[in-house]
Amino acid sequence: MTAMPFAIRRSDLWTRLLPLALLFLAGWAVRTPLAAAHPLAAGILFLWIASDSRLLSLMARAPGRRPAPRQVVAGLALAVFAVLVAAPPAVRGALLSLPMLAEAMGVVLAAHLVWGLYAAWNGFRRAEAGRWIAALSELLPPALVRLAAMELHLLHLGLFRWGAAPDVPAGCQGHAYHRHLTPMAVTLLALQAIEVAIHHLLLAHWSPVAAYVLFVVSDVGLVYMIALIKSFRLRPVLLTPEGVRIRTGLLIDRFVPYDTIAGLETRFDSALVKDRATLNAGLLAWPNLVLRLHDPLPGRRSHRAIAFRLDDPEPFVRALRWRLGTQ
Repeated sequence: MTAMPFAIRRSDLWTRLLPLALLFLAGWAVRTPLAAAHPLAAGILFLWIASDSRLLSLMARAPGRRPAPRQVVAGLALAVFAVLVAAPPAVRGALLSLPMLAEAMGVVLAAHLVWGLYAAWNGFRRAEAGRWIAALSELLPPALVRLAAMELHLLHLGLFRWGAAPDVPAGCQGHAYHRHLTPMAVTLLALQAIEVAIHHLLLAHWSPVAAYVLFVVSDVGLVYMIALIKSFRLRPVLLTPEGVRIRTGLLIDRFVPYDTIAGLETRFDSALVKDRATLNAGLLAWPNLVLRLHDPLPGRRSHRAIAFRLDDPEPFVRALRWRLGTQ
């Protein structure tokens, strides 16, 4: 399965989660009675923990190298913003009551904003695709921007793009697999909607607030499910000039160059499909094609074969064998 835009490596997990955990604990600590009795000391300690954890995170991600000045300013600005937003009014007021400290925080935020706007403008002009993502990543955490972009993409796909043409770039051949998937996925969607309605009615008798929260969360889930169902038709398997792009809606997107394909099988046993070295892209159905590879696909698992299902595999088999014969 392809990595999501906001996916991170396991080695970077602690360097991202630990600062957030420390910030959360510091935000909880400034709300204790002891912090309320000493708001200035609590605010300075909160600011120090937020800034220090952010800078240590930057140093841990690139061991042996100094963080760039731009990264340091962005990290300090993020820490200042988090403290001003998360701190209680008494603690925030105590921090802003010190003129020099307030000016220093203002300078850091202004420097990040000016520097970020300049870098965002350059990124917007230079980027050929994803200009707004590149620009906003200069002002906000890139992982947060990518996550927001993915969420907006899912909402746009689920609510709009009805009847849109499949995503088949010029020079590529698209091969559909949605005709066997869509009826089953629509059935699951209907069952999900019925289950959500029943839970909403039952929960409304116990807690109206919880029922409304469930209503919002479940509605978003339904939109995501609709986006997934629509993506089956909009994202077919592609034969490109360079290789095969195996796609299963929004779930799987793997590119396989022609020179890494060892063979194409149309008859195989269940042991091959269930093998851990096989990536099974035949969602909710038994595959009817298997690509064998010379080299394993990059990723956490060494997949040496890809199993998938097409609605009409014969044109794909002929076209792929012709392309493999001309390489």
